[in-house]
Amino acid sequence: MIRVLLADDQAMVREGFSALLGAQPDIEVVGAASDGREAVALVRSLRRAGTGPDVVLMDIRMPEMDGLTATRMILADTDAAPLPRLLVLTTFDLDEYVYAALRSGASGFLLKHAPASELLDAVRVVAAGDALLAPSITRRLIEDFVRAQPAERPGWTRPDALSALTPRETEVLGLVAKGMSNAEIAAEFVLSEQTVKTHVSRVLTKLGLRDRAQAVIVAYESGLVAPGV
Repeated sequence: MIRVLLADDQAMVREGFSALLGAQPDIEVVGAASDGREAVALVRSLRRAGTGPDVVLMDIRMPEMDGLTATRMILADTDAAPLPRLLVLTTFDLDEYVYAALRSGASGFLLKHAPASELLDAVRVVAAGDALLAPSITRRLIEDFVRAQPAERPGWTRPDALSALTPRETEVLGLVAKGMSNAEIAAEFVLSEQTVKTHVSRVLTKLGLRDRAQAVIVAYESGLVAPGV
């Protein structure tokens, strides 16, 4: 089961998402918060009780504490492991929110008006560590983010080189950074999808990364992949 916590200041949104997600056989809604501060406290409480969420659906604009600040606080609370993955939701398709979500450590970014099927898929792929951004957000945003935000990123260590990776792992990282799925990478190298998943897992472990979103940024920052290529 994928445990999900919802954070949104609109009761109708929380109830709608809760009904949609709760109807899925592989998803359990473990809590709901009406603002960022409540979300931080609820995630901490659930994690320490051993029932912490795997995924937090976090709205950006909320009273008391905004979703980006709450995201940073949740991911900085390492007292109770494991950390959840954050899927940021917003009604605003603006680059600045994508950049801010990535800087805050979010694993995914989705517009609220996306179809229900996209939301369900996003929750599942974020939980599996395979999410990046909403389909409407292009690779250009990642490239612009790397060029415009050279300061250190919270949540991972930027490697000076990718020497810890094998040649195949380096190739896999390059294709991940270009937006290819595990299935597409498997077809490219004539490998099984499980083998590709193993390569991706090893890349994340060796580079000390949490998910594919961070892997993409590191691939660009290290020079493995160049913007626009």
